[in-house]
Amino acid sequence: MESLWLSRAKRLQAIASTGLYFCKDEFDRERYQEIADIAHTMLADLANVPITRIPGLVSDFAKCYATPKVDVRGALIEGGKILLVREKSDGRWTLPGGFADIGRSASENVVTEIHEEAGLQVSATRLYSVRHKAKAAYDPDARDFYKLFFLCERSGEMTMKAGIETSEVGFFAPADLPDLSRGRVLESDIHSAFAFQNGAQRFATFD
Repeated sequence: MESLWLSRAKRLQAIASTGLYFCKDEFDRERYQEIADIAHTMLADLANVPITRIPGLVSDFAKCYATPKVDVRGALIEGGKILLVREKSDGRWTLPGGFADIGRSASENVVTEIHEEAGLQVSATRLYSVRHKAKAAYDPDARDFYKLFFLCERSGEMTMKAGIETSEVGFFAPADLPDLSRGRVLESDIHSAFAFQNGAQRFATFD
């Protein structure tokens, strides 16, 4: 779970973003901008990233009402093993997925991500987990978003291959997982996929 101060800094940033979008009074805009500057400085310190990167992490800052982003992940289990991809950005492994694109449903986004990152054609069959990243043990993040996890099934005979953002693709047993990209996925997300598929859990997580 993220720290209380990181949570507060993100909330301040969201208030400043929404305020700058809606307010018309120049005096109020100056105050909201000051709040934004303070929030950005806090986030840079707490997330240990350069302050110049912070505004870019929220691409719609001050352009709309501030709401959490949506991250989708797909779990494809075959022969007692689960599909993972290795991210070029950090060299670690994760369930394929990413931020949802506008114009596609959550399940359509999962299908697209698995095709782009692993070269496979799948169908998303069931939603097995919804998580608020800030409430779980993921690596701290200056952004705020919900994570949706889907069970998937292969729907084509395509050969798996890495994509533009991934360097390797493979299937792993739950007892033999590689080094995970913990900003994206946790061991519990993977174990929950197996439990849900086997009928041991009706819904893995809702937090």
